[in-house]
Amino acid sequence: MTQPWAATVLTVFPEMLPGPLGHSLAGRALQERLWSLQTINLRDFAPDRHRTVDDLPFGGGAGMVMRPDVVARALDAVEGAPKRPTLYLTPRGTPLTQARVRQLAEGPGLVVLCGRFEGVDQRVVEARALEEVSLGDIVLSGGEPAAIALIDACVRLLPGVVGSAASLCEESFVDQLLEYPQFTRPHEWEGRLVPDVLLSGHHERIRAWRRQQAECATRSRRPDLWARHVGIEHPGAASGPARADSK
Repeated sequence: MTQPWAATVLTVFPEMLPGPLGHSLAGRALQERLWSLQTINLRDFAPDRHRTVDDLPFGGGAGMVMRPDVVARALDAVEGAPKRPTLYLTPRGTPLTQARVRQLAEGPGLVVLCGRFEGVDQRVVEARALEEVSLGDIVLSGGEPAAIALIDACVRLLPGVVGSAASLCEESFVDQLLEYPQFTRPHEWEGRLVPDVLLSGHHERIRAWRRQQAECATRSRRPDLWARHVGIEHPGAASGPARADSK
């Protein structure tokens, strides 16, 4: 029998999980064993009776740093870890993309290390070949909220989790485009009307309108994505607008 997609999270706050992952689509899929979640308390691998996981940074500076020996012992204790990529969530990491999320969802699962304090000793990051990933240009109190977001993004792509698989083909970042705007009842709200084309019943016109809206939104809001989209659609074409100030 094929093993379900498995997520293992190493954290000093295991009680923060499953959190939102225990509800909605991810929660139902967890109950149906379409995926599994394991939490490992980093403090269980501390060498002293106080369960200390951090220490002062060499070279001085504010805050504390997570010890490499503690983190390494915890990572080495994860069952089946070599078969799954191990990600360390940090603002210093490579920005997470939907393409990377899809790759992770298509694999056997992942192991996530949640940083705290001023981060993790770089030696263990290099020694255990951790993949450093950033949720965005923001700083959180710890890696746990980012881990929840990452796992949720992967789980919704697993077979059987989302009711209509077709909906996954018409959302943001497909073809490097943002999603088109959505409308529902009532037809008129506060003097604002639903675009006529969406009421026309003409499927080709609706598809063309949605594509145009997606392209306009991407070009104006995310010129970085638009440049990639243009490169995909027209290899060798100009890389798009020079501005890069939208985020």
